[in-house]
Amino acid sequence: MSALLEGIFNGLSTSSVLLIAALGLAIVFGLMGVINLAHGELMMLGAYSTFVVQNLFKTFGDPWFDFYILAALPVAFLVAAIAGLILERQVIRYLYGRPLETLLATWGVSLILQQFVRSVNWVMIAAIAVFVVLYFGGVWLIQRTAAWRPWLAKARLILLALGAAIAGVTGFAIFQAKSDFWNRPWFSARNVNVTAPSWLRGGLPIGDFQLPYTRVFIIFLTLLCLLAVYLIFYRSNWGLRIRAVTQNRSMSACLGIPTGQVDALTFALGSGLAGIAGCAISFLGAVGPNMGQDYIVNTFMVVVVGGVGNLLGTIIAAAAIGISSDLIGSGTFIRLFPAEGFFQPLFDFFTFFATTSMARVLVFALIILFLQIKPAGMFPPKGRTAEL
Repeated sequence: MSALLEGIFNGLSTSSVLLIAALGLAIVFGLMGVINLAHGELMMLGAYSTFVVQNLFKTFGDPWFDFYILAALPVAFLVAAIAGLILERQVIRYLYGRPLETLLATWGVSLILQQFVRSVNWVMIAAIAVFVVLYFGGVWLIQRTAAWRPWLAKARLILLALGAAIAGVTGFAIFQAKSDFWNRPWFSARNVNVTAPSWLRGGLPIGDFQLPYTRVFIIFLTLLCLLAVYLIFYRSNWGLRIRAVTQNRSMSACLGIPTGQVDALTFALGSGLAGIAGCAISFLGAVGPNMGQDYIVNTFMVVVVGGVGNLLGTIIAAAAIGISSDLIGSGTFIRLFPAEGFFQPLFDFFTFFATTSMARVLVFALIILFLQIKPAGMFPPKGRTAEL
């Protein structure tokens, strides 16, 4: 019984990680219908933001270091939200209603973000800054000049080529200086570690085992995020606008709702939640360029099993997947059946799947079987939402 309780508590903490990661995806995929394969990389940006804030607070000394998490959470949210906003404004908004193209585009963005984290240095930042100033500054200037406005489409191509060329030359010139400060990668391909504050080290004693304080913190952080999402979507004017645009975009536009702004805000909110998930996950293991790929499949499964766009279904699905994966993978089920007699086949079955990788295989097979019975998830959408 003690082992079972320990497995359930560990499963709940795993479920919290899945849920906080799936909340943003439930908004982007469930409400907007966008298959965002770069969601894991947005979590990665949140984790690296936490690492940077941690290193910054280390320079302030011990008293301040224990409070770096209070700054890391909003920073991770803002970094991921801004990245998501740029992604929506520059890529996604041209692909609404075209799920295959959205899938391919966001997959390409995920690869770009992974390589960006591996290679980013001051040379790259300088080149990007030059391109942004030349291209977007030029577009802004043309849009403000009435005589030049008719030439905006052709001017974009010229500014794009000119900005890219000047940025490339600038970056190459700085690189040739062979300065270690400018050329050294910030993170490289190696994994980095985030150290938990002192008040998150140790564990909460429960019977014969301890529940780590980091996992308790993630559980409470998930509850706060759930409360915030509920208040935004069901107790605010913007939440009403988001739900209206989700159900009927044309009618919402006729009523004066700025659908473009609603799309951008919704995508930024979902991306920001991914950043908070990355901040939480950074306490559970090493942070690396590929960390997002470890969670993207599970988060999609949570959203699909719970019912697209359903908050309650997302919570139940995350709990079911997290607890079952932990109980099976940790070998807890093996202790429930004697290794002889009538229960011998069950003992052998769960022994075969008593590893983390094989537990994922079994849970994935069970999800496929469940979707054969309820293809729309536990709580299928109704009304106009079901037509999206």
